[in-house]
Amino acid sequence: MIQTSLLSLKDDMVAFIEGHGLRRVPAYVGGEDVPTVLWDDEENVDSWKDFVETAKAAGAPFLTMSEIRLEKSDIELLIEELHEASFPDADAPELDEAQSLATYVGKVGFIQIGFAHQGVFFLHESTTPWYKRYQNLLDSLDFGDIAYGGADEDDGPIN
Repeated sequence: MIQTSLLSLKDDMVAFIEGHGLRRVPAYVGGEDVPTVLWDDEENVDSWKDFVETAKAAGAPFLTMSEIRLEKSDIELLIEELHEASFPDADAPELDEAQSLATYVGKVGFIQIGFAHQGVFFLHESTTPWYKRYQNLLDSLDFGDIAYGGADEDDGPIN
């Protein structure tokens, strides 16, 4: 079964992090600001648990946590930019792909957790297949560092 929202994963992460006595800081860590290491264990769906346990073993007092929830305005802007980029081809396949992402409005597609240790930020990122497609479409437009995605009150800035 393909996961369409990471909301239940976020709930599990919050409980697991708090169960280990760690605090959460609502923040997104961008790789260009500080030295970062990205956790790489895609075969293990529960690798985020190993990540949290590693943070605790490293003596981290807290983890950063950020999520991206797809908003209707994100899709509208993406479609508008793709339309301008593909003009006059109103039937560009990218437009159809972007319109199909409207199904996921309101769903969490990306979660990042992280901790600092000896001047390096260690990061674990979870994402859905649809969010990867969304991000690829954004990247194809070459917006630079413009951020898209909504955040709820528990989250920090979104990259």
